[in-house]
Amino acid sequence: SVALLLICLVHSALVLGLLQSGAVGARRLRGGRSERRASLLPSAPHRQRGDTTTTESFALDFTAVEDNMDSFMTQVKNLAQSLYPCSAQKLDNDMKLHFLENMSVTCNDGTPAGYYLKESRGSRRWLIFLEGGWYCFNKENCDSRYETMRRLMSSSKWPQTKTGTGILSPLPEDNPHWWNANMVFIPYCSSDVWSGATPKTDQNDYAFMGSLIIKEVVKNLLSKGLDNGKILLLAGSSAGGTGVLLNVDAVSELLEELGHPNIQVRGLSDSGWFLDNKQYLCTDCVDTISCAPTEAIKRGIKYWGGVVPERCRLAHEGSEWNCFFGYRVYPTIRRPVFVVQWLFDEAQLTVDNIHLMGQPVQEGQWRYIQNLGIELRNTLKDVPAMFAPACLSHEVITRNYWIDIQVKGTSLPRALHCWERSLHDNSKNSKAPPKGCPMHLIDNCPWPHCNPTCPTIRDQVTGQEMNVIQFLMHMGFDVQKMAQQQGMDPSKLLGMLSSGS
Repeated sequence: SVALLLICLVHSALVLGLLQSGAVGARRLRGGRSERRASLLPSAPHRQRGDTTTTESFALDFTAVEDNMDSFMTQVKNLAQSLYPCSAQKLDNDMKLHFLENMSVTCNDGTPAGYYLKESRGSRRWLIFLEGGWYCFNKENCDSRYETMRRLMSSSKWPQTKTGTGILSPLPEDNPHWWNANMVFIPYCSSDVWSGATPKTDQNDYAFMGSLIIKEVVKNLLSKGLDNGKILLLAGSSAGGTGVLLNVDAVSELLEELGHPNIQVRGLSDSGWFLDNKQYLCTDCVDTISCAPTEAIKRGIKYWGGVVPERCRLAHEGSEWNCFFGYRVYPTIRRPVFVVQWLFDEAQLTVDNIHLMGQPVQEGQWRYIQNLGIELRNTLKDVPAMFAPACLSHEVITRNYWIDIQVKGTSLPRALHCWERSLHDNSKNSKAPPKGCPMHLIDNCPWPHCNPTCPTIRDQVTGQEMNVIQFLMHMGFDVQKMAQQQGMDPSKLLGMLSSGS
C-alpha cells in the first residue's frame, strides 16, 4: 500500500541519517578512522531481506562508536526491526534441510547425514553449529538410544526446516553480532561426540561417522558460498561443544588442503569442557548416565573408531581418551577457541552422581559441588577467551536468554565480540587486548546460582520458579551454619545471596 511505502521511505531515511551521524561521530571519536567502514553502514538493515548484491554485509559491528555503543546499538536495532514490514514478502528466516551429496557418510542407522542452511547472501561470515545429545558406547545402550531417541541416530524423520535461536537467530535483537551470518546447523546423529570414522557393515550394527559428517558438510558448503568466506565459526553445545575442540583444527586443515587457506577458522565450545574427576558415588558402567566420564569415553573411543586431533594424539599416545577432556586437548589446539562453561554444569554433576532435585543435599555433596566450581576455575585460568558464570545449568548459546547472562557486568555476546576484535587486532600485530573489552570472564562467587543473571531454576516436581534462597533451602542449605563458617551474620549472608554478591 501507499501508506506502507511512505512509512518505509521515512524509516529508511531515519536509518540512513542515524547511521551516517554515527559514522561522523565515530570519525570524531577515533580521528577519522575507516572511511570504508562508514560507507558500508547503510547496507546493514537490508542484508536480511534476500538482497542478492555482492556487497559485503555489515554485521552491526560498530566498534568505532564504542564510547556510546549501547544506546547506538539499541537505536539501530529498533529501527532495523521496524523496517521488517517493508519486505514485499514474508521473511524466510528458517534454515532448510540438505542431505550430504556423499551418501556413504551416514547417521548411526545408515540413513543419510545432512545439515540445515540459511544463506545470507553478501555475508562472508559462516557459523556452523554442532548439536549435542550425549552418546552411546556399546551395542546395548546404542540399541536403547535407538528406541528412545531415534532422531539422534537417524535422519528418517528430520523436519524440512529449522528455526534458529540464540546465536543462530537471524534477528538482530536476539543475536547482536552474528544475526547476518550464513547459518548452518548440523544435527547430531552419530552418537560419538563427533569423533567417529567407522561405516556401518555386516559386523558393525551402527555407523559412527561424526568427524566425517563435519568434513562432508564443509565440502558441500564450498559450492554454496563458503568458497568466498572470510570467517568460519565452528560452534557447538554439550557433546557438540566437545566436538568443536576435537574438530576445529581439522576443519581449518581441510580448507587449506582444498585451496582455501584464507578462511579464518575459529571455535566456540559451549558446555563441552568436561572434567574427568572421580564420581561422588562410584557406580558400575552400565549406561551413559551412570558411567564415569573417563570409563565411558575409554569404551566409546574403541567402539566408535574415534579420531582425535593429531597433536593431542601424539601428546597422549596410548591413552587418546584424554583428548575428549577440554583442559587436556585445549593446549594442543592451534586455532582460536572461545570456551563457554557453566561452573556448575548439570551434565557434569549428573555423571558425577550428584542429583540436586528431590532429596536435600548432604554436606558431602555440597562440598563436592563447591569443589567442582573450584576445579573448573583452575582448568580455565589459562584460557584467554572464556565465559564461566556460577550457574547450575547446561548449554546456553542457542537459548533465547543467552544475551541476558552476565559475568562481572559483561554479556556473552559482548565478550564474543571483544574476542573477535582481539583476533582482528592481533592479525595487525597488536598483542594488547581491546581496551575496556573483556573476554576472560569467570565468576568468583562459590555457590550455584550466586550470579543474579543466571537462568531461572524450576522445581522439577511442581514446575514452579525458584529464587536463589528458595533453591539453596530446597537443596538443604543451612544458612546459619554457612554464615558461621564464613564468619558473618546470617541476615547479611541472606542479603548477599539474594543480590548475588
